[in-house]
Amino acid sequence: MAGNYELTQEKMPVLFVGHGSPMNAIEENEFSRAWAQLGQSLPRPRAILCISAHWETAGVQTTAMEAPRTIYDFYGFPPEMYAVRYPAPGSPGLASLVQRTVQCAAVQPDLTWGLDHGAWSVLRRMFPAADIPVVQLSLDYTKSPQEHYALGKELSSFRQRGVLIVGSGNMVHNLRMIQWGEAAFDWALEFDELLRQRILAGDHSAIIQYSQFGRLATLSIPTSEHFLPLLYALAAQEESEPVSFFAEKVTLGSISMRGVRIG
Repeated sequence: MAGNYELTQEKMPVLFVGHGSPMNAIEENEFSRAWAQLGQSLPRPRAILCISAHWETAGVQTTAMEAPRTIYDFYGFPPEMYAVRYPAPGSPGLASLVQRTVQCAAVQPDLTWGLDHGAWSVLRRMFPAADIPVVQLSLDYTKSPQEHYALGKELSSFRQRGVLIVGSGNMVHNLRMIQWGEAAFDWALEFDELLRQRILAGDHSAIIQYSQFGRLATLSIPTSEHFLPLLYALAAQEESEPVSFFAEKVTLGSISMRGVRIG
């Protein structure tokens, strides 16, 4: 699918989605409902460019196949989870444009990955018809947070090409500390609130340098892969552009489900 990605006068919003448990893909809950409502409020994208916490590579890659597969990158879930399909088309044309646009890294095409649950569990709620082309961009685990943010800056022009940029992860994500139930640890609530304030203030530098927050950051972000997609979304924000939150709950003790809409 080549696609038409010419520049337009209109600019697409940018999203960061706290995706949480894969079960949100099939459960009716406050998060799945919020994603569905968000999808209905968005202008229809020409395509979606998703940066998911669940695709880490050495070097940057982008899916470039015509028909990406639905990946079940989890185990121990009910059988109905493995029956879900999200047959959205891919876009080799968009993948090629990403390769040509990004200058700070050599982006390689990928023909084997597909759509992992960081992408499809959210997108099937927002765009259930699965008729919008989706391309994933991998997280290069050799890059620093500042380098991820810089790469996100280079992708920001896609907003004026009708492409919806979606970062999918969690601002607070500590699986070792999970407690079943809706209550949250004080440190998780504090770090989520700290990030909320920095996002509203446009203080991206503080968010990029999250390790400065010491124990709060160490507990909330023991590994960076769920946090980094937030930097791609923030990097696409223009000065004084409005920000809103479509989910704000910290649950399971140590998982922030906060979702951010820019524009």
